[in-house]
Amino acid sequence: MKTICFLGECMVELRANDEDTMHQSFAGDVYNSAVYLKRCFGDVSTAIITAVGQDGLSDKMVNRFKCENIDPQFVFKHPSKAPGIYLIETDEKGERSFTYWRSDSAARKVVEFIDDKALERLLKADMFFFSGISLAVIEDIAREKFWQVLEKLKLAGVRVVFDPNYRARLWNSASEAKEQFDKAFSMANIALPGVEDFKELYGINSAQGVVEFCQPFQLEELIVKNGPESVISYSQGALLSHDIVPVTNVVDTTSAGDAFNGVYLGSRLIGQPISESIQLAAIAAGTVIQHPGAIAPKQAFIDAMSAANRQ
Repeated sequence: MKTICFLGECMVELRANDEDTMHQSFAGDVYNSAVYLKRCFGDVSTAIITAVGQDGLSDKMVNRFKCENIDPQFVFKHPSKAPGIYLIETDEKGERSFTYWRSDSAARKVVEFIDDKALERLLKADMFFFSGISLAVIEDIAREKFWQVLEKLKLAGVRVVFDPNYRARLWNSASEAKEQFDKAFSMANIALPGVEDFKELYGINSAQGVVEFCQPFQLEELIVKNGPESVISYSQGALLSHDIVPVTNVVDTTSAGDAFNGVYLGSRLIGQPISESIQLAAIAAGTVIQHPGAIAPKQAFIDAMSAANRQ
């Protein structure tokens, strides 16, 4: 069985039902990707590496992991911290805005819990995924240990996957983010950047520009997401553009890229070629944005992906 581990933060998600009530669920970029991967590829062992608290919401969060068949063996419990919370609001076009309460979340301490015993288990994975948000959330003093862990994983043959997923508010400065992203790209086997992130951080506003930026890092696979327009892949010297069918019924764009990442990586783990993996991942992203919140209803998502596989 192929295995993949996602390191990062899962948070409590709040979104309005109406003027007086809120719907509560759980979400976070790496968690979202793990969920969508597992829903499509049940035979891929999928784990999340994070830290939660010892409160009721933390218990509910871990139960949600289990309900999604996500392996909780790397979910560590901090004695005094609690999960982060965010509020999501969407406009009439489905574009979202967020308000966060996460500066003292348990997930910021996750690297402290990766001891030799945990590392020994991580070394058996096939893939290890982290994002720019994962990096930003990790405390500054813990990042050196994180890079040491990542180096050991890569030396053991674990394929390292990185999605920049840049969020300016999480970083002390753009220069700090660039420094950390350079390390991440240099360690990665596979990168899954979006043009939108590169435009904000580097002033690069085209998929071709992202490819040119990433070429010095000698990645095995580079998959550049460009919103509803197209996806560019670069692997083994081949640069290809993959057309995708845009979705007209956009309800909420939250986690579109996360769904793409999860389904793409699951498809690659079971041996599907890059082109087919991109098409399936694009369908997943297009399905998710037709539902509110980061995690689409399970049966609706599974039905949509099953229909895509039958075509």
